[in-house]
Amino acid sequence: MTETPMTVIDVLLVEDDPGDALMTQEAFEHHKIRNTLHVVKDGVEALAFLRREGEFADAPRPGLILLDLNLPRKDGREVLAEVKADADLRHIPVVVLTTSDAEEDILRSYSLHANAYVTKPVDFDRFIEVVRQIDDFFVTVVKLPR
Repeated sequence: MTETPMTVIDVLLVEDDPGDALMTQEAFEHHKIRNTLHVVKDGVEALAFLRREGEFADAPRPGLILLDLNLPRKDGREVLAEVKADADLRHIPVVVLTTSDAEEDILRSYSLHANAYVTKPVDFDRFIEVVRQIDDFFVTVVKLPR
């Protein structure tokens, strides 16, 4: 039986909390996740990255977006709405990865066509495991458009 080559994708993390961004980077390193993680700190930067504008003119098209909801300048709900309304971007899966477990945030995210909603665990080891599971699911299990 031949092994299929591991798919490597670019992942865009939209996270304003430096500690959470660092934990996500550490989760990628800890689990030897081969995907490339790009980090932007607010919704304005996220959309510039996705649209390849300004300093992000050479940015790769991510295969997955990990999106916090509570962001400065343009919040995650606005980013999600704009991504899913854009014909060039809407096919990119968006996982809302946030501290909020409020039912209204969950419902609103899904109504804006989030592909998944995950509440960030506060425990570091659990957080690392959740990031690994997201990666496993969206890179190994799910078939994504290229």
